[in-house]
Amino acid sequence: MMNQDAERLLEYMDAQGIDGGQQITRGWHHIGALITDSVLQRRQKYKATVYPRVQALVEEWPDAATTSGFRTRINQGGLSEIIRWNGQQRLQQIEDMVAVFEALEIEDVESLFKRLQPGSKRDEFRTVLRKVRHVGPKTVDYMDILAGVETGTAVDSRIKKHMKSAGVSNLTYSHVQGVMRKAADLRNWRHGDLDAALWNAA
Repeated sequence: MMNQDAERLLEYMDAQGIDGGQQITRGWHHIGALITDSVLQRRQKYKATVYPRVQALVEEWPDAATTSGFRTRINQGGLSEIIRWNGQQRLQQIEDMVAVFEALEIEDVESLFKRLQPGSKRDEFRTVLRKVRHVGPKTVDYMDILAGVETGTAVDSRIKKHMKSAGVSNLTYSHVQGVMRKAADLRNWRHGDLDAALWNAA
């Protein structure tokens, strides 16, 4: 079924003119932006709601590019004003995620990228991050994308919409992610590039 669905997806992409082989660089070189993006993206329109708020954070708090810098800025106050967000739930989630980065001594995006390479340290990070309230499989996988990991894929409503149009009936998270990765392998594409192509074409 996985192979068949991967073929269906590739046929659909060819018909729609979606090229999953174009190398696309995504993510942030700013820890504050990376964490904030990962928190705000849940059930929000990215281009209209998430991106402008995260970009404002980068511009106003350039020193929050490191975990320690972001912590200092948060402690000084003003995060909700910078990102124009009043909901305490997500503001608390940002703080909780900063605490995870501190506990695991992840100070910048480069150290996060290294932590996300295959191995026990990656597994530890993902396990600890999942303990933060409202962090599910998508957010954990999204960290790969935000940190620039080439194999990063995350399943959201945009991806599932393409899958449905391609004739894929099993839309569970693990199956859809597996189909994307299998399809990319069949064409010798980077997993993250196929993910980006589908997401941008929605």
